[in-house]
Amino acid sequence: MDNKALYFVFFFVFSVRGDNKVPVVKLNDGKEIPGFGFGTWLGFGKRAWTDNPSDDAVQKSVEWAIDAGYRHIDTAYIYFIEDQVGRAIENKIKQGVVKREDLFVTSKLWNTFHAKEAVVPAIKDSLKKLKLDYLDLYLIHWPVAQHANESLADIDYLETWQGMIEALNQGLTRSIGLSNFNEKQIERVISNSNVKPAALQVEINLNLQQPSLLSYCKNQQIAVVGYTPFGALFPHRAPADAPPPRVDDAALVEIAHKHKKTVPQIVLRYIMDLGVIPIPKSLTKSRIEENFQVFDFSLTDQERATLRTFDKSYRIIPVKNWIESPYYPFEK
Repeated sequence: MDNKALYFVFFFVFSVRGDNKVPVVKLNDGKEIPGFGFGTWLGFGKRAWTDNPSDDAVQKSVEWAIDAGYRHIDTAYIYFIEDQVGRAIENKIKQGVVKREDLFVTSKLWNTFHAKEAVVPAIKDSLKKLKLDYLDLYLIHWPVAQHANESLADIDYLETWQGMIEALNQGLTRSIGLSNFNEKQIERVISNSNVKPAALQVEINLNLQQPSLLSYCKNQQIAVVGYTPFGALFPHRAPADAPPPRVDDAALVEIAHKHKKTVPQIVLRYIMDLGVIPIPKSLTKSRIEENFQVFDFSLTDQERATLRTFDKSYRIIPVKNWIESPYYPFEK
């Protein structure tokens, strides 16, 4: 595959959010998803946002995000902060900043609820914490199933998908999709169901650009949401074996200087150019606002070619503790 084939863009319908043009992506089920979102995963270990987040840190960050113009909020059961996200949304609706229909809210089914009959109760629990009547998108978080004691369970994700369809049919979510599934697993879901996943959420950053998977999803009209968009960019969060670049990389700094932007803004713009919906996260108001200012400039073909060279197929989150599962999605 040549370099030109690695670069493509989904068809974006642009709507205006203040001074920014926020892309809106049409899903294969007819719904729409904002092409830029706000993530709420606190992380783990030295890569966590902070060692001791306050009880309302995520709530404040989501409120700041909504004030800044974000309308796509991503969360999950296992983040243990759905209640904070719910309070933030409730507050902004009460204040008249947004209406429920203005927001696109995603949550995810955790590994311990993969049995078909467990899916509907799990999404209802998430909705209760979020104080919502429905989700816009519900994802199977991982193809790997676990027992309550975290040991691996032998539950086929095809069974789980049937539970997701039931949640969809009950109106608990408007769209359903997958997260951290590989191409063969996605194809298996499609081949064994009359409901195609509307979206896939996977790790996408400079070190892990996944061109083959993105091409497959484009052909299947499956929208791709990219988590951990900054990857190993920040030295204090980068694993010791992570390849470059870091935020002070000379080539990145030069591109950022040319566009009068920051290096993280350049990275977010590039991920969007790959046809991916980035969901950056932050607990800092100024950074939340800064991350959103990526719709008023364009990268050149040469700049994109430079950014493409950093792809080393390196995963920040390989979850190797699940490698013995028959449904482990990554290279063993």
